[in-house]
Formats: sequence, structure tokens, C-alpha cells
Amino acid sequence: MNHNHIFRFVSVLLALFTAAACLRAQYTPSVPAAPFPGYINNYLRNSNPYLNAWDIGVNARGRFEDKDGAGFDYSGSNADFRQNGNGLTNNNNNKYYLTRIMPRVGYTAKWFNFLVEGRNSASYGDNRGALNVPADSTKPGRALTEKDSDLNVHQAYLMIGNHKEFPLSLKIGRQELVYGDQRLLGHFRWNNNARTFDAAKIRWQNKFFGVDVFSGGLVYNDDHNFNRSHINDDHFSGAYFNFPTISHNNITEAYFYSRNVTVGSALVNVDSNKNPYAGVAAPFRNPPKQDLYTAGLRFKSKPLAYGPWDYCMELMHQFGDLATTGPTALSAAVASAPRLRERAYAAIIQGGYTWTESAWQPRLGLVYSYGSGSKNQKSGTSQTFQNMFATTHLHYGYMDLNSLQNIDDIRMAATCKPTTTTSVALEGHVQYLDRKSDSWYNVAGVARSGGTPNAGNGYAISPGYSRNLGEEVDFVASWNFLPSAQIEFDVSHYYRGNYIKQSLRTLGSKDASYCYVQLTLTL
Repeated sequence: MNHNHIFRFVSVLLALFTAAACLRAQYTPSVPAAPFPGYINNYLRNSNPYLNAWDIGVNARGRFEDKDGAGFDYSGSNADFRQNGNGLTNNNNNKYYLTRIMPRVGYTAKWFNFLVEGRNSASYGDNRGALNVPADSTKPGRALTEKDSDLNVHQAYLMIGNHKEFPLSLKIGRQELVYGDQRLLGHFRWNNNARTFDAAKIRWQNKFFGVDVFSGGLVYNDDHNFNRSHINDDHFSGAYFNFPTISHNNITEAYFYSRNVTVGSALVNVDSNKNPYAGVAAPFRNPPKQDLYTAGLRFKSKPLAYGPWDYCMELMHQFGDLATTGPTALSAAVASAPRLRERAYAAIIQGGYTWTESAWQPRLGLVYSYGSGSKNQKSGTSQTFQNMFATTHLHYGYMDLNSLQNIDDIRMAATCKPTTTTSVALEGHVQYLDRKSDSWYNVAGVARSGGTPNAGNGYAISPGYSRNLGEEVDFVASWNFLPSAQIEFDVSHYYRGNYIKQSLRTLGSKDASYCYVQLTLTL
């Protein structure tokens, strides 16, 4: 880290410590002063008490995003931080609007409940889907906007059981899978399309021991086509354990996930332009062949168990095998790609202090996130940790430039709640590649590429370069100004480090900035 990087990092730390008197990490959006079921539910339940078992409503969300220097346009993340974008007629800036409407109907009885939830997602003015350069009409980033504009089924499940009466339940159908801090498995509701699985889940829970066992497949979002999973080609299973009484002060959890991807026709189809991902929104691209297994342990302090102090620790190990194909590979390359033996690790260590006697509940937290990188990708073994189905936006910077792959991320965050309906956070990240013998991976777990090693003409595996990616600063706040409405905004800046400067030294580079404003309505 050179003197400029040290100065910037110290400046971020001083700002965070200064804010600690009024600020709580990690950031969680504000909520209404009292639970609000929505206007439709309020009307129905007030008119007829027997309708309390029904849940009928609509969640609507709109977001404007402005990205400068890392715009995720149709040229993809290989243009991030480039002075002149992709060097053709487009650049790496992007301004666009996103809308999402999610109507739902649910019913809860004593021994069963069901939910049907739809989703319409739209994107306006988004360069990620631009076709303004005919020669680039088959770029891998084309048509990867957060758009799924016809009304699709987001969730449709039936759950049978009542854990107050009996320890076993069954949930079957299209459903969200959310566990822990969503570092490996979450619903990714930040994304305009969100994430669901077609799965069956059995849960056993008593006061001593609990486990969710599930099996199914990721639902692929395909605009203007009915979304569906490809369970025969992309199968995902797992077991998530909890032990409520093993410790009085700590939450103890363990899990095991299995993803098995074969090369079937559903996963290697291409469109008329020979683009294998047309209409499929990021990060729901077709995966490489794999038989990948992840085992993990998670420990977290219970609320107030250690007074104002808290901690969380998560340890993960991946093994199995994984093919080497990337998101631009076509059918023949996918079918013939060799597999690497996978041996990878990840770890999260987090601690925090809350001024519990303050009305604003300020909290200062420090988080270290580690995802291993490969020592030598030609050795037949990969040590690159795979991000799987994470809600990455929550953890490695709001600009969404990284995933938990070949990275060391140091995060300091300060948050507070000035009122019962507001939430504020100031965060700083310092980020490094774990190994210079591996790539820099974007938020979707795809390697940035296109350059020649050590030549400064684009991103590549360059052992002669620095590990320092840079520092990100984020300020985010939200306010529930009505029981039915929340507004949230963010301002972020990424100070590029030596790795980025060296990778783009013959092309020119610049820092990147980002902001968004989001309005969410509960109807």
C-alpha cells in the first residue's frame, strides 16, 4: 500500500470513528414504527375478522442508479475503471431506472399455508442491453439487464406442518432459500429479478436440534419466456443445521451444500447470434460443469449475550471438481472443458461494539472477509472459492465490484438509528487480491479478462502486479416516511489501487463512483 492509499484509508478510519458517536454496523434498512401489513390487508381484515388468515398485497419498488467508471454496460466488467470505457463508441458509465412489482396471495391455517407471489421486473435506459454497435451485438454483457418484464411466478409453494404442535414440516414448490448472512445462499432481493428455487424442503425442529434438508434447482430468469429451473442439468441440494441449546450465549449452525451441473441441452442452447445467454439476466448465467460441495460452520453471539460486544465467525471449505469454462463459452467448449479438482476456503471474522445506552444505538463494527484464490491454475487443481448463490450486495461494497473469490476485504462500518423510522451507515472497504496468480472476479463470480499478463492493456493474471485493488467508501441511509413507504439512497466512491492502475496503464484508468435512490411501497 503506497502513501496515497495509506492516507485515504486513514481518512476513512478517522471519518468512521468520528461518526461512531452517532452511527450502527452493519447497515439494515429502516422499518415502519409499527408493523404494516399493507392497505389491502388492512381493509380486508378490518371489514371481516375471518380474513385475518389471508395475506393479499403488492410490493412495488423503483430505483434510479447512476454508475460512473464501472457501469456494467453491454461491454461487461472488463471495462471497469477504463478511462475510455470499452474503447469503442460506448463507455463504462450507465444511468438507468428499474421497477419491480410483486403481487402476492397467501393463506395460513393451523396445519398448512401457501403463497403465490408474482414478479414483473423492468429496466429503462440501461446500456447493459444496448445494441448500438452492430459489431458488438454478441458481446457477453448484451441483454443482461435486470429485466424480466412479463409477469412471472416468483414463489408458489405449499407448506404442511405446525412446529408449535409437531417438529416436522414439508415445504414444496417455488421458494426462496435464505440462510445465515446470505454469504453463500440467499434470495438476492436487491437484484431486480431476485432469486428462487424449485425445491422440496423438509424441516425438523425441536428445542435441542433443527435441520432443513432441501433439494431442487435454481430458477433461471428468461425474459418473455416462462421462468423455469433446469433440475436435471443444474441440481442443488443441502442441509442446514442449528443447535439452539448447545450454548447459552452463542448461535451455532452448520451446513452442507451440493451443486451438480451436467451438460444437458437446457444449459447450452444458443440464440440466433450464437449468444449462449441472450435473455438470461445476470447473475443467472449458465454455470460450468461441476460437482461442487461446500461445508461450513457459523458462530454468532446472541443479542446482548456479551453486553455491548458482539461477534460472528463463519468458516467454509469447498471440494469436488469444476470445469474451466466462463460465461462466454458456447456449446462445444462447455461440452469439452476439462475439470479442475476444487480445494478452496473462505472465512469471515466480525466484531462490533454498540453503545446500548444511547437512544440512537450507535454501533461500530469491523469485518474481515477472505475467499481463497488459486496458486497455479495450470496444476489441475483450483483453490478459487466459488460464491454460489450469495446476496453479495450486502457484504463487499455497495458498488458491487467484487465477490467472495480470490479476495481479502477489510470492512469498517458505523451505523445508527436517529429515529425509529430511519437508518444511517458509513462504511469503508480496503480490498486486495488473495493471490496474484488468479483473476479478479466481479460480483457474479466471473473473471475480468481481455488483457495480456503484465502488459497493462487490460485485466489478466499478472504475477508482477500489486495485490491492492483499492478502497471503497459508502454512505447509505433510509427513511420510512409513511408506514407504507420507504426511501433509500446511497453515495459511493471507489479509489482504484495499484492493481487496477497497472492493469490499465497503457489504456488509462480512473476512479469509479455510484449513487442510487430507491422507493419501496407496501400496498
